[in-house]
Amino acid sequence: MSAAAHEFQIERHGEIAVVTPSAKVEEMHETMIEQAARMVVQSLRADPPAGIVIDLSKVNYFGSVFVSFLLRCHSLAKKHGSEIVLAGPSEPARELLKLLDLETLWAIYDGRQEALAALAGSD
Repeated sequence: MSAAAHEFQIERHGEIAVVTPSAKVEEMHETMIEQAARMVVQSLRADPPAGIVIDLSKVNYFGSVFVSFLLRCHSLAKKHGSEIVLAGPSEPARELLKLLDLETLWAIYDGRQEALAALAGSD
């Protein structure tokens, strides 16, 4: 497992996967994030969840590379008919998502529990 993989924690809650990037993704090199994204996506591809929560509570701010990671997860989820929601983004992260018009793409919840409950109730 590469160093990049350690920056993303994946947990399963029944049919729902929770992906939690660490605060270090902010300083990760582009190629590392690319690698990590590929690994996260591959592990989800092996056993596609019904829904994916990206828990952003540990990440204060992120750039375009991380946004492309989110979009990659999004297209993968769509292919498998699962839904992605975001949980706990910081104010700057929320601003960025709004600026890029991405808050229309994903539902954004204040916390992980809220996101899990919303996904669990969506079937």
